[in-house]
Amino acid sequence: MKLASLIALLTFLSASAEDKLPEGFGLAAKYPGDRGIEKDPAVIHTENFEDGDKAALLKRWDEPNDKDGKPLQLVDGGPEGDGKKCLQVTATLGQDTGGALWKMLPRTAEKAFARFYVKFAKDADYIHHFVWMGGLNPPTRWPNPQAGTCPKGDDRFSVGIEPWGERGKAPAPGNWNFYVYWHEMKISADKKYWGNGIRPVEPLAVPRDKWQCVEFMIKLNTVGERDGELALWLDGKLVMDVKKGSPRDKWSGMGFHLLKEGGEAFEGLDWRKSKDLKISNFWLEHYVTESAAKQNGVEKPNPVNRVWFDDVVVAEDYIGPIMAK
Repeated sequence: MKLASLIALLTFLSASAEDKLPEGFGLAAKYPGDRGIEKDPAVIHTENFEDGDKAALLKRWDEPNDKDGKPLQLVDGGPEGDGKKCLQVTATLGQDTGGALWKMLPRTAEKAFARFYVKFAKDADYIHHFVWMGGLNPPTRWPNPQAGTCPKGDDRFSVGIEPWGERGKAPAPGNWNFYVYWHEMKISADKKYWGNGIRPVEPLAVPRDKWQCVEFMIKLNTVGERDGELALWLDGKLVMDVKKGSPRDKWSGMGFHLLKEGGEAFEGLDWRKSKDLKISNFWLEHYVTESAAKQNGVEKPNPVNRVWFDDVVVAEDYIGPIMAK
């Protein structure tokens, strides 16, 4: 190992030991079954789908995507031992691209954790985009992704946690990865900005027909510094922590992979150039197109793709899995 790489790795390990992120049960441990969690001062937004009233659900979110009232349905189910209802989101090729719920958060944050439970159907195919959290300046009650363009640094950033098929190398629906837009993202080969992937050291396969607790965190940078952070937990286990000094491979318009050791030290996340840009929105999305299947070598994609969501919490502290009642 080169001396510079060794020094970067030792620096990263030392910083990680001093500032290790939590695992296991977090905020949710104080609220068995998540009962009352919405009253915690650290909590920004919750949704458990339990009232079974779709009209009321859509009113709680600022911008639902529910073409002809079909993609979004409240159905029986949820993580084992929790609740009676969950949200079913169906994408039907040729009719729609799935459904979504967008929320302008009731308050902005410098650091936020988003936890949700998800189950993919047993025949789930590759998808296009999934669940997002980010910031718009000023905040809006509707999404404004501006795909193909680079943020300016004072206007927007967005982080998607989603399955990625790795051009068909990963079984559908794919492996978990971050899909990110921010002002220092790299340009694609076609001279446009299509988002950068930030991928874990080892592939994290997305299970089918099984509930999984997914939680991710965005920590914004101090303006002028590269001290931002991005992290992912699966079923309460920390599986990705992206920050200054994290070992990575080469940058490209596709993003980069984290490495266990070697490579280059990540320069750090400079999410924004203005303190007015903060975390302000959450987007629960299941977006499916034929192009997602074609990019992964599937000639005849599954015409109907379905997922189920439950127990959404956005908070300023680590949340963790639901504590049993």
